[in-house]
Amino acid sequence: MSQSDNPSSKGNGKKRNSLPPARSKGGGQKHGGARRKPDNAPASPGAAVRVAAARTLAPVLAAKTSLNLDGLPSGVAGRDQGLYKALCFGVCRQLPRLDTLAGKLLKSSFKAQDQDIHALLLLGLYQLLYMRIAPHAAVGETAGAARGLGKGWATGVLNACLRRFQREQEALEAEVDKDPAVALSHPQWLLETFQRNWPDDWQAIAEANNAQAPMTLRVNVSAISRDDYLAQLAEAEIEGVACPFAEHGITLTSACDVSALPGFEEGLVSVQDEAAQLAGQLLAPAVTAINAEGEGVRLLDACTAPGGKLADMLERFPGLDATAIDIDGERLERVEETLERLELGAGVVCADASERDWWDGEAFDVILLDAPCSGSGVIRRHPDIKLLRRPNDIGDLARLQGKLLANLWDMLKPGGTLIYGTCSIITQENARVMDRFLAATPDAKAETIKADWGRVSGAGRQMLPQVNGHDGFYLAHITKASA
Repeated sequence: MSQSDNPSSKGNGKKRNSLPPARSKGGGQKHGGARRKPDNAPASPGAAVRVAAARTLAPVLAAKTSLNLDGLPSGVAGRDQGLYKALCFGVCRQLPRLDTLAGKLLKSSFKAQDQDIHALLLLGLYQLLYMRIAPHAAVGETAGAARGLGKGWATGVLNACLRRFQREQEALEAEVDKDPAVALSHPQWLLETFQRNWPDDWQAIAEANNAQAPMTLRVNVSAISRDDYLAQLAEAEIEGVACPFAEHGITLTSACDVSALPGFEEGLVSVQDEAAQLAGQLLAPAVTAINAEGEGVRLLDACTAPGGKLADMLERFPGLDATAIDIDGERLERVEETLERLELGAGVVCADASERDWWDGEAFDVILLDAPCSGSGVIRRHPDIKLLRRPNDIGDLARLQGKLLANLWDMLKPGGTLIYGTCSIITQENARVMDRFLAATPDAKAETIKADWGRVSGAGRQMLPQVNGHDGFYLAHITKASA
């Protein structure tokens, strides 16, 4: 089974306006005198992956947690891992549209304790709309998954809703898609933000957010050249092309498990989007200039997790004296795992970059600040952002970004360089933050970024997710006046 980005619009069969039957205490209907399966009957192999997806999605739907697809849930066969992830990602990507359609099919909302059944209905709709799965399998396996959740009473509800959708699909889609926020599967406030910030691009941005993100690699050029690694990929029958902007980047034609990548465990390559790779590429000339003077370079990577930009700098400059800090201890464990795999060294500290209690007082030559942000440029990779993020978050994040800049600026040597970056496409977190910082900081100067990627936005350059296949990202290059 393979995922399709093109929804089908069959609309076949006679339309009937009846709603699904009310929930029965008896746990379902008997058909032809057959004995009804118990509510907690074991799920079939096809239903098991849907049971797992429903359990994963239920807390996300309740707005309690981010989507977590680490590891493979029990009961899901290895061969179904791709389907499991496609279902979870797909429902989150299309959640506003799927939820609106579900509302047209239900008499009343599911109770709080039945968010897993709500998730099954959304999973069924997603399969019918966006995946190349036989409709009878999509309906039957999804309805049957309710038993795997111990809620056999819901099989009839799910079956009736999904079959009604099949009959009335064309009319239902036409009705809900009158609202652009529903048609594009984005919350209204976020779509309006895109419209204000990017009046000529907002619709293309939303469409890109609903697409599958490419898998992009960063080659460890201290161990192998990009051309040589492309040759190794070809030998492994993995198709990839050199990134147009990231000098060490390769974009794969199709995503694969990292275990299939030649030399991954040996540190030849890492997974990192092209836009994120440009931060290290932008900072590299400043490090090269200091090295040319015969002096060691002291780097601070603030808000470092998951550590891709730190690793990039250490691969480029093996003798770099690097300090990496992050407030999230669990995410720092991933940074340390990455450094261990790549055999790189750095001082890793769990600390708040907006405070100074961790700092030894010795200034840094260069600072890389990948600031906490809305993540609006990476929604296609983290589609639950559309559900979990709130309008008030943007102002809060912008204030935090300003605080981080002001605090870290005092730690930068005169003549030093600071690269500010976010994976956001919202100007309030990017150009406006930089405008306020520069206005309040007389010894700060925005350097013009001469590049073919992105577009000028205030003091920096903004990359948008619908252009060239990379993520949405903002970068600004700031230098400190010499003493």
